[in-house]
Amino acid sequence: MTRFFLIRHAATALIGRRIAGRLDGVSLTDAGRAEAARLAQRLAAEDIAAVYTSPRERARETARPLAEMLGREAVVAHEIDELDYGEWSGKTLADLAEIPRWRDFNSVRSMTRVPNGETILELQARLVGFMERLSAEHESSSVALVTHAEPVRAALAYYLGVPIDLSLRFDVDPASVSIVELHEHRAKVRCVNSAEAILR
Repeated sequence: MTRFFLIRHAATALIGRRIAGRLDGVSLTDAGRAEAARLAQRLAAEDIAAVYTSPRERARETARPLAEMLGREAVVAHEIDELDYGEWSGKTLADLAEIPRWRDFNSVRSMTRVPNGETILELQARLVGFMERLSAEHESSSVALVTHAEPVRAALAYYLGVPIDLSLRFDVDPASVSIVELHEHRAKVRCVNSAEAILR
């Protein structure tokens, strides 16, 4: 069995205002850095064998205190990068609300591609494929994946058997932890969007 700690990066100034996507230079706020430090404390007692992080600055900043606490190196993995938001990167949520395809994206996610970007199903495929490979490499271990809301949501939808079109029904908050266990022939979701004590 491999236990995955799926971690959304901590707070940035753009959350709830703009689509950060894969923009450069989006770093944690002071509050976000405090969240990352508390997250590292929460997970310090867990026997985490490896820490992987999205290449985005905000994810690497979140992963750094955890990796240091565990005495590990945070390995950058492009497979857990943020959804490619293409032409929507940097746009405000107010601007996007006027775009019909944005509304489609948030209701029929399985069939709507971001302009010059990815579909949610493509994101889900690369992320789940990476987790399955890591499960073979880190059998009987725990792994931390520091990533973004959409990748965590896509992984949870897959392992819960929830249609991707319904994946916005659960939240993935900044610095939250969700836990998925991959066994040889089955998966178990142990907790979703935990911002408090880890549930075993």
